Amino acid sequence: MPVINRIADFAAEMTAWRQDFHRHPELGFEERRTSDVVAAKLAEWGIEVHRGLATTGLVGVLRNGSGPSIGLRADMDCLAMQEETGLPHASETPGRMHACGHDGHTATLLGAAKYLAETRNFTGTVNFIFQPAEEGGGGGRVMVEEGLFDRFPCDSVYGIHNAPDLPLGECSAVAGPIMAASDGIAITVRGYGGHAAKPHLAIDPVMVGAQILVGLQAVVARRIDPLKNAVLSITQFHAGSAGNVIPEVAELRGTVRTLLPEVRDQMERLIAQVAENTARAQDAEAVVTYTRRYPPTVNHAAETDRAAAAAARVLGEARVHRDLPPVMGGEDFSFMLLERPGAFLFMGQKGADGRGGVPVHHPRYDFNDDLLPIGASYFAALVEQELPRG
Repeated sequence: MPVINRIADFAAEMTAWRQDFHRHPELGFEERRTSDVVAAKLAEWGIEVHRGLATTGLVGVLRNGSGPSIGLRADMDCLAMQEETGLPHASETPGRMHACGHDGHTATLLGAAKYLAETRNFTGTVNFIFQPAEEGGGGGRVMVEEGLFDRFPCDSVYGIHNAPDLPLGECSAVAGPIMAASDGIAITVRGYGGHAAKPHLAIDPVMVGAQILVGLQAVVARRIDPLKNAVLSITQFHAGSAGNVIPEVAELRGTVRTLLPEVRDQMERLIAQVAENTARAQDAEAVVTYTRRYPPTVNHAAETDRAAAAAARVLGEARVHRDLPPVMGGEDFSFMLLERPGAFLFMGQKGADGRGGVPVHHPRYDFNDDLLPIGASYFAALVEQELPRG
């Protein structure tokens, strides 16, 4: 695969950056060390550095004459989980881990920045967007709300995400909805507490909560068009503090993933309906809080075609897949795509030996460093394609 020669020359340097970020993971809006390292490298290469967006976010601006502008985005935050890889570059912070590859995304964009700052084989402006708090914090939304595209105009904006289920050297470039809206639900069931030996004198919120949980499984199975995607997962159920006490309250929490606005509306309505009516039938009360977090990630058709063309220059046309199904995870790059046309590509990272194939959000996940020069070459090829020399 034709990785850009100059980027291949400093691939080992990119690996060192990535593994350093991996050793020092930071949660959303707390990426101070990461932001400091990124800012220092950008400044070293003569790139303007603008800090303070969304607390720890920053934008590097590289100008080379007058012309169009493009935004390239990477996320920087980690997850609150314990790493179990046992690797030499494993996290040095207990309970914190780069389990989604944001360390690799950051190093990839740095590699593209280094190359473009050296070569300047483009005409226009490149905005390197380093975003905090993708993992539930909505850092992309905050950056947009704080004037990202007003301060740093972008005619289009692009991002990538590693894909452990795709072979290294392949990518997915699909127009339309590619990732789901990601919403949260919290259900508080209030009954009437009492002695476990006298259940007839109590209203058991645990039993009611269990009936709600089972009832909710029928929402997707029987109320949503099977040709329209929806995922409902109850991931927490908390109640009680003693084995011989029927508690007063039970709490259920989970997530809802949808691709279409009408299905999102339908899910919100049906979840409340099932929970409230099930509780009412048992003389209990259920209060549902439905929180809309990330909208669907929707790639723009023209920009997806252009991103695919740039990827094909690096990977070859046959390795750029245009018809893979959507992923039901959420991604806050969606907020940027609501404001500017662009595309979000999945870059395969599973090596022939299986390295890089552990799923994201798993305690043994690790970003495949062989993807770094590929991703950086894609970003560089995209800039040179979209901002050609006059």
